[in-house]
Amino acid sequence: MDYRTIADDVAADVAADVAAGRLRPGDRLPPQRRFARQRGIAVSTAARVYGELVRRGIAVGETGRGTFIRAAPEPGSALAEPATATVDLELNFPVLPEQAEWIAASLGSLLRPDLLVQGLGPSVVAGTAEARAAAARVLARGGWAPSAPDVLFTGNGRQAIAAAVAALVPAGERLGVEALTYPVVKGIAARLGVTLVPLELDEHGVVPDLPPRLRAVYLQPALHNPLGLAMPAARRAELAEALRERDLPVIDDGINGFLRPDLAPLAGIAPERTVVLDSLSKRLAPGLTLGFVVVPPALRDRVAAAVRSGGWAAARFPMAAATRLMADGTLAKIEAAKRADAVARQELVAERLAGFEVRSDPRAYHCWWQLPEPWRAETFVAAAARRGIAVTPAAAFAVSPGRAPTAVRLALASPGIDVLAGALDTLAALARSSPEDSGIE
Repeated sequence: MDYRTIADDVAADVAADVAAGRLRPGDRLPPQRRFARQRGIAVSTAARVYGELVRRGIAVGETGRGTFIRAAPEPGSALAEPATATVDLELNFPVLPEQAEWIAASLGSLLRPDLLVQGLGPSVVAGTAEARAAAARVLARGGWAPSAPDVLFTGNGRQAIAAAVAALVPAGERLGVEALTYPVVKGIAARLGVTLVPLELDEHGVVPDLPPRLRAVYLQPALHNPLGLAMPAARRAELAEALRERDLPVIDDGINGFLRPDLAPLAGIAPERTVVLDSLSKRLAPGLTLGFVVVPPALRDRVAAAVRSGGWAAARFPMAAATRLMADGTLAKIEAAKRADAVARQELVAERLAGFEVRSDPRAYHCWWQLPEPWRAETFVAAAARRGIAVTPAAAFAVSPGRAPTAVRLALASPGIDVLAGALDTLAALARSSPEDSGIE
């Protein structure tokens, strides 16, 4: 019998057991050897069946612990929409209470007919000279500054990722990414027919010993999502050398870089092969955003063609609005306030989750929590959801199914500071209890 047929049967059984209350999110499936004996199949077939259940989003594997009923949405759809829970610690889009007033003051005159007409024209990948100059100033950090002619525009940061991957990696080829990566990249790669190859991580970021047959690499050197790592200078230099030896282009996603303006992107040491991505989604707001792609001259035509063919070019009015906010200092004012806000939220995490294994940069808007025994990520997510708090399990970020650590990511930006404090207290009390006490197992 084909392993997919067995997986169909097991999936139906699991669905029935969940519906009847015999299985709950976070419950462990039998070890593969026992499952093989129960079904009268080979252990190797049992392993493939479990792998298929993970691939379908029915179960999740945790390294060294087993396979468990999934509590959260399938990773491919994770982080796509705001959570329905009372406290959303899944999505990370910081919008400060005062910034709407600042934006309104900046954009009021943009609605004059003589100015508005400029924002009603067709999309242009290269934008306007004013937009390119403003973007080049905003994107500069850590001693690196892009050349204005190298800046292209997309509607948002996700479109910038899609365009860069489409331009650099043909369908059927391999893209190297951190073993734990931004979940949207997994969905983009699947739709483009690109195979993701997990790159080993240590406490400094990606290990420079790159696997063979890659066409490009996608990385987050500044405040990595979900780990919060900031790649140190020595590791950046080692990685740049490895990329040169292999003649590989690299996509540097700098979406969180504005929180660490002291850190230059990889373009600072490997400008000839680095495509830098950024957007205004976190700098400004997800509802008023713009995507940026800074491209080396040798790659400009390929990336611009991908933006056009994908329909990812920025609309003219958001570009005009963003240009105004970048040029008059409003964006810089909002960024400075968000940097202070992120620091305050990290201080709250350090206070309320003291004694737990929590990792992040003290300036990031997220943190990575290695859960204590006997908790598993899926069980903890389900228990938190019962208390009205949405958090993201490690499996949402894992490139290899079944290789997720026992951890969750907490996005700190969305709730008010008092609500965040209460949610952290609730999660800390939950982690100090047991799954049995929580009513999950």
